[in-house]
Amino acid sequence: MELATFARGLAAEVGVTPVSPGTGAMLAMLASVGSSGSARAVIEIGTGTGVSALWLLRGMHDGVLTTIDIEGEYQRVAKRIFAEAGYLSGRTRLITGRGSTCSPAGRPARTTCCSSTATATTTPSARRPRPGCCAPAACSRSTACWRGRVADPTARDVQTVALRELVKSFRDHEEWSSALTPVGDGLLIAVRR
Repeated sequence: MELATFARGLAAEVGVTPVSPGTGAMLAMLASVGSSGSARAVIEIGTGTGVSALWLLRGMHDGVLTTIDIEGEYQRVAKRIFAEAGYLSGRTRLITGRGSTCSPAGRPARTTCCSSTATATTTPSARRPRPGCCAPAACSRSTACWRGRVADPTARDVQTVALRELVKSFRDHEEWSSALTPVGDGLLIAVRR
């Protein structure tokens, strides 16, 4: 994963906080499991410089990763990283737009995995993968615990409250089974029932 290290360096240059190696390893593992083997179609919201996408692609073995980001500059960097890693252009689809409003044209009906490194406003209804699919959501730059602040009831800043509500929305949503794991700075994992 030397390219992941390079992509992490590029992320620092453009002001993006990439997923931690532990979070990346968990995303790769989640993309590699399922009832039919590794995920065939993954949607990632928040491309950044491609660090989390490299981990997802590593776990997928084959299939297509669709990654969405509002910053075209980040996606140009990520595209270069994917090519250097040997992932053919047919393995990735980069879409510039907001993940909450962007529905990839021709999205596979059997999306088997979704990942979000986007802002905390992503909710259970924002992603509708098929039942039984795993939807790991590394929220707000993979900080679902937001440096321990989500669990602190006295923390009331906008980002912390939004992340707390996100975790609660998945926990309380009847269509999802979820867990907040202590990987990295917190990884919210949800499976649609």
